[in-house]
Amino acid sequence: MPIFNSRRDVLVGLCCAALVPLRARAQEDWTPVAGTDYVVLQNPQPVETGDRIEVTEFFQYSCPHCFAFTPDLEVWRRRLAADVAYVRVPVAFDPSRQPHSLIYYSLQALNRLDLHDKIFTAFHLDHRHLLETDEIADFMAQNGIDRTKWLQTYNSFSVVSQANRAVQIYTAYKIDGTPTLACEGRYETSPAMAHGSHTTCLLVMDFLIDKVRRERKK
Repeated sequence: MPIFNSRRDVLVGLCCAALVPLRARAQEDWTPVAGTDYVVLQNPQPVETGDRIEVTEFFQYSCPHCFAFTPDLEVWRRRLAADVAYVRVPVAFDPSRQPHSLIYYSLQALNRLDLHDKIFTAFHLDHRHLLETDEIADFMAQNGIDRTKWLQTYNSFSVVSQANRAVQIYTAYKIDGTPTLACEGRYETSPAMAHGSHTTCLLVMDFLIDKVRRERKK
């Protein structure tokens, strides 16, 4: 019987327990199938990473599936090859969640994305909604960010513009659920498409990245 150290471990453990048999697929001659394991976008989207292959993560801080996926996704992300650029796009299907997009881009601007995972934890385990400006500023101050500097960044034209741009991006991709991963603006997959399996979803992304590499060489 596994021992879990936190409620998050319980959530992730329950997800992973059912996935163990699927790990064997990495050792098999298994090829993901378009339309089943991933989709080919009818309207490819532009990428902004130059010579590097763009992988885009669409997420919501309020999404429990994103919260559960994050530990596996982070381990996978750190192992990506140098020719892959990783981009996150916050999604706010409900306009009232737009402050969460502002939080992400403010953290990025302040070089404090080390708090990215902590925002998930605050929302899902500590029940802090982080939607009111003062509540958000207080949280950031508690985590070592000067309150005045935070508010200046959070309300800046640059951050607000990025949050608005994020809406245009996920709308263009026709994102209807999170978490979703896109590759090179042409392919999409998700744990939902991979039968709820984080492992299989990431294997599909590995396949898509290699597919793009091969296509670029032709």
